[in-house]
Amino acid sequence: MDTREAAQRWAEVWERSWREHDAAAIAALYADGAFWQQHPFHEPEQGYLTRVFREEESAECRFGRPIVDGDQAAVPWTAQTTLTDGGGEDLAGVSLLRFNPSGLVVEERDYWNQR
Repeated sequence: MDTREAAQRWAEVWERSWREHDAAAIAALYADGAFWQQHPFHEPEQGYLTRVFREEESAECRFGRPIVDGDQAAVPWTAQTTLTDGGGEDLAGVSLLRFNPSGLVVEERDYWNQR
């Protein structure tokens, strides 16, 4: 699969599935054994999506147009979440992705900030 096509599919599935809290649809975007660092200063966390989706009441997110070079892409995104404890978060970030020839993510590093 072409990297641009894979990155666009990744962005579309993430945008829809984050709103729907569909961790299975998101997980299907990743190759077995993929590396995913959810925050630049933390170790990767197994079960991250399950935990985060449990803490969120709702999410409204937007993913930008992927910037592609070779087998890598950078995808900007923003999100506003409502948490189950009544709080909320405004997030802005970029996901740096590397894809295998089948179009699955083999490496992801997320960089984001919260207001």
